[in-house]
Amino acid sequence: MSVQDDLAAVKRRLQDLEHTVEELERRVGTERAAPQPPEGRAESLVTIPDAPYDRGLWTDADDEGLGARDHHAP
Repeated sequence: MSVQDDLAAVKRRLQDLEHTVEELERRVGTERAAPQPPEGRAESLVTIPDAPYDRGLWTDADDEGLGARDHHAP
């Protein structure tokens, strides 16, 4: 191939790349403009109270995955 042929091939590939990027930008722009909520999920917000949790909820819980109560990591 001559230098001219190589340059023409590079130019075609760059044009293809530009076209692909423009198409991708159009698709992403369309998806961002109209986000769809995931199916099966509610669109409402959940309020988390500022009050501390009842310590009784945690009486049977492991401590950071170390096992039974009063056992310590080696």
